[in-house]
Amino acid sequence: MTLVIGTDEAGYGPNLGPLVIAATAWRTTAAPDAAEGSLAAAVAAAAPGLWGDSKKIYRAGAGLGALERGVLVALAMASRDRTVPADWQALVERLVAHGHSDPPPEAGSLSQLAIPCCPAGRGTSLPQQQAAVATMLESAGIRLEAIRCRILQPAEFNALLATGLNKSDILSQVTLDLAADLATLAEGDEPCVIWCDRHGGRRRYAPLVARAFDLSLVRPLEETARFSAYALPPSGRIEFAVGGEARMPVAVASMTAKYVRELAMLAFNAHWSDRVPGLIPTAGYPVDAVRWRHDAAAAVAAAGIGQDALWRRA
Repeated sequence: MTLVIGTDEAGYGPNLGPLVIAATAWRTTAAPDAAEGSLAAAVAAAAPGLWGDSKKIYRAGAGLGALERGVLVALAMASRDRTVPADWQALVERLVAHGHSDPPPEAGSLSQLAIPCCPAGRGTSLPQQQAAVATMLESAGIRLEAIRCRILQPAEFNALLATGLNKSDILSQVTLDLAADLATLAEGDEPCVIWCDRHGGRRRYAPLVARAFDLSLVRPLEETARFSAYALPPSGRIEFAVGGEARMPVAVASMTAKYVRELAMLAFNAHWSDRVPGLIPTAGYPVDAVRWRHDAAAAVAAAGIGQDALWRRA
């Protein structure tokens, strides 16, 4: 058996809203070197079109339906009772492994979010679909063991910056902490393979891997402009690759992070639109975030909210 973990993020670039980092853990009967092909073939047969690169599954303006369905099917498969969370609080309790940010200003709007939030995510077909996908994957020797994420709201993100970390450090540190947490699911001498999308332009990860996995020494296997890999004793490895979302466990992590971030931004925009009539919603990316900050400045000041609780610094 091999434990395969995939990680990815959503919201690394924006100034508004949270940075969300997610990880998925899968167990397969395939050997480590054969795991990628085995997972890809099994998912292509069991769930064509359900999971993939979040940038292809979800496009702004097209609605959350396809993204939500893929994430909810995965969440049901990873839960003991095969259910999906009914609201934001239940989603957070299901996903957040350890540590959480203080509630953001839009916490009240988040608490009102019901799941599924899209018509495409409702109906009896969702539990039927997850049961069918789970059965087919298990027949191929594959099981989704867990999905976890960290939601870093602006206040926590800025506090980490204040400790001396930079933006890339925060992404890598939180990602590797999540991966290390899921790696504890490995049984006995079961090999653990961890796949990460590349963290910005970072090429060398050995010190960060050593810290997260409590290792005195980490042996690099490869460090190039597009791919970095390190040995994890006794028989595992961790890899960082450009285009990592092509690997299915990374893709499902990417979709989960994107879904959580999009729900958070729905609540963010609902909260501030109630206070500023006619305020145009934002996705939080730099140019439009500056526009939004100008348009909402009076309401933010009236609420007594400091910029560090709202605006993620670079």
